Amino acid sequence: MSRARVDVAIVGGGVVGASCALALAGAGLSVALVEGREPAPWQADQPDLRVFAFAADNVQLLQRLGVWESVVRARAHPYRRMQVWDAAGGDDLLFDADRFGRSELGWIVENGLLLDRLWAALPAAGVQVHCPARVEDMEQDEQGVRLRLDDGRRIDAVLAVAADGASSTLRRLAGIEVDQHDYRQRGVVAYVDSALPNQATAWQRFLPGGPLALLPVAGHRSSIVWTLPDADAERALLLDDATFERELTRASGGRLGALALASKRAAFPLRRQLVRCYVAGRVLALGDAAHVVHPLAGQGVNLGLRDVSALQRTLAPSAQRRGQPRLSPQRLQRWARERRSDNTIAAYGFDAINRLFSNDEMHLTLVRGHALGCAGKWPPLLQQFWRRAAGV
Repeated sequence: MSRARVDVAIVGGGVVGASCALALAGAGLSVALVEGREPAPWQADQPDLRVFAFAADNVQLLQRLGVWESVVRARAHPYRRMQVWDAAGGDDLLFDADRFGRSELGWIVENGLLLDRLWAALPAAGVQVHCPARVEDMEQDEQGVRLRLDDGRRIDAVLAVAADGASSTLRRLAGIEVDQHDYRQRGVVAYVDSALPNQATAWQRFLPGGPLALLPVAGHRSSIVWTLPDADAERALLLDDATFERELTRASGGRLGALALASKRAAFPLRRQLVRCYVAGRVLALGDAAHVVHPLAGQGVNLGLRDVSALQRTLAPSAQRRGQPRLSPQRLQRWARERRSDNTIAAYGFDAINRLFSNDEMHLTLVRGHALGCAGKWPPLLQQFWRRAAGV
């Protein structure tokens, strides 16, 4: 039976977990990464239905990790504008890169491509990869954590990081409790081609059943995330292509002309999920293992990567205080306080926006669209909205 000894064991090799492994290895810590399944190699002719809208601060993180340039060379799509409006009426809310003195607001990147590049960087960073492997048991004390994997190997670490998703096994083994709210909605995703060019603009329309977002991935191609009540989402998946396209075009208000499917359709359930504590002894939770938010603002993975950036800063050698080890409980708790505050505000903020716009209550429909337009006419408020979303 083999036994590895490292500073940090990260359970979960998705985008956030792999980024965390690279960030902490770059900070001079010895790191092991445990993942149940190796990501499939990215193929340019098979676009991943799951895409991310990366904010400026997380592009900087990926640059520091040494993977961003290879992502951009392969396929990444900058967007320069974001236009939001309410189906009930009122003026549009417009974010424009020129107004903020930037070349773009953010980038659209496929999950599969980013995973491929992150995993390619792990060996050179010195990360010990245990894959395929899953955690079966965990013990911890004041000195560290002992993980038992399903292949018989064991890992001793000073710190274990739960980055294994919303249904995290390590979080459960550590006894970290979770508060959940089911939105009873699903996000329907697909690629579509539009009759009119998308103008490098992320479009979002609020509808009574939930928002529809169209994210630009080429001149006439967009990735959609259409939030619908569970029953409507199930129906949307069963529609024939022509009927789905007509309903989608109508839901978009025709902003991009007729929309035609360019891929299969899929759907995922939506919920709000927040852990009650981010650190339990020598186990820390981040990414979806710590927080799941409504996708209407496209901030899920951005929040997870901000967890990683904050942890990298907290554990950097330059942040070490006299007599306080790098992985001391005090430093971990400082990180937890910072991220709990930011993520909780974001989660309940998105929740409030979803509740406000995803209904057809008469009094709300009379004012909310006009309020949206008014917000767009107040530059300081618009700047604050964007800075919050961009993490700058």
